Formats: sequence, C-alpha cells, structure tokens
Amino acid sequence: MPGLTACSLCAGETLGDTDDCPGGQAGRLREVAARGAARLTFVECLDECERGDVVVARPTRAARHAGARPVWFERLAGDPATGLLEEWLQAGGPGRAPVPDGLTPMVIARTAEDDERG
Repeated sequence: MPGLTACSLCAGETLGDTDDCPGGQAGRLREVAARGAARLTFVECLDECERGDVVVARPTRAARHAGARPVWFERLAGDPATGLLEEWLQAGGPGRAPVPDGLTPMVIARTAEDDERG
C-alpha cells in the first residue's frame, strides 16, 4: 500500500474558511486512509510552508526498490483533487500508475537529492 504524508500545520490552508467538509482537508485525507488507499502520516512540517496543503505520496516498498520516488504535491485540497489522489493511490501510486492529468499542475518538482534531505 502506498504511503501518504501530509503537513498537519498547512492542511486546510488552500480552501481556508470556505471548506465545508467536516475536518477540512485533513479530514478528507483521513477518509482516504480509512478506505484503504494509503497509510497516512501527519507531520508537523514538510519545510514547504509557502506552498500550502503539501502532500507527499510515497511508493510501496516494492515500487521503491524498483526505483520509484515519492511524488510531492502542493495546494492539493478539495473533493475533486482528493478524489483523483485516492484513485491514483488505489491504482498503485508512485511507480505503479501515472500521475493523473488533473494532479500534474500540483506536482512539486523535486530531485533525488531533495528526497534524501526530506
């Protein structure tokens, strides 16, 4: 199962007070995990504060061993984007399925060195 890491401090920033989902974006991500699409981890900071709603999709162990790298997203918020994220994770996520077109504008370009630093 892919992993999902989200910043607990910036979850909900993108939609702010206009988000009518109980629990906001953090609630959406918890639901994705509850439905078995990913293992969810909230961390205090991903050091990308200016981007808002930063989420990192982590490959499965097998995909990682095959060379897959985590995929970082910015401003990933709301039902449509979260739905696309969940579908992609259910399809295998990083290294197993291509990032959906609707999520590609949210991808943060990172190098392997960036991934090693965190």
